Amino acid sequence: MEIIVLIKQVPDVALNIKVKDGAVVEEGLSYVISSWDETALEAALQITEEVGGEVTLLTVGPEKASESLRKGLAMGAHKAIHVKYDDAKNTDSYVYAKILQKVIYKRNFDLILSGRQSQDTDAGLTAPMLAEFLNLPQVTNIIRFSDISDQKITFYRKGDHATEVLEMNLPGLVTVNDSLNEPRLASMRGIMMA
Repeated sequence: MEIIVLIKQVPDVALNIKVKDGAVVEEGLSYVISSWDETALEAALQITEEVGGEVTLLTVGPEKASESLRKGLAMGAHKAIHVKYDDAKNTDSYVYAKILQKVIYKRNFDLILSGRQSQDTDAGLTAPMLAEFLNLPQVTNIIRFSDISDQKITFYRKGDHATEVLEMNLPGLVTVNDSLNEPRLASMRGIMMA
């Protein structure tokens, strides 16, 4: 199974973030993969370990975003694509989705995975817009997956009143809830290879 995982590099929210004149002070900030996207990466790795295939990471951002790609490769992803884009701070979900569409639309893939939202904006709009632009079925906020085949996959998602069970034909796009799994740590061998 060919899986593309969308990742976004965000400020580490575990640290104290300073704001001055209505803007985040960049000095001293540490950046990490958004925890929601790290959960999506772990899901992709688990799927490929079960049924085979490759995981390709995709990010849009400045040069420093390559750090997050290297971490994802160290966790076990097979390939990475970095769309270098320095105006990320002035970009909204729609523009990100359009950029991602241009990168993805001619590629072969079975599944696109993303976090439900990112830690910096919490908007949760980019992945659903991307699914629309690529004319793909989508399932959002999944908490579990099962019955994986080349043609279909079953997802469990948090609904308003209960857990919903959905079967989706592939290719498709899925956003994951942060309760789906506990992302693995990068191995020393993986870090050295990345």
